[in-house]
Amino acid sequence: MNIHEYQAKALLRDYGAPVPNGFPIFEAGEAENAANALGGPVWVVKSQIHAGGRGK
Repeated sequence: MNIHEYQAKALLRDYGAPVPNGFPIFEAGEAENAANALGGPVWVVKSQIHAGGRGK
């Protein structure tokens, strides 16, 4: 299965597994709304692309 992390989290959540909150962002303008929805003083951005392995 070749899916993004946000897709895997949604699948796990559907089956009742505990998953941390997060939002996929597809455009820069969506970032502020997602950060406000999460709350808190600090956020982490994790970029995800399907580009093969880890440089091996």
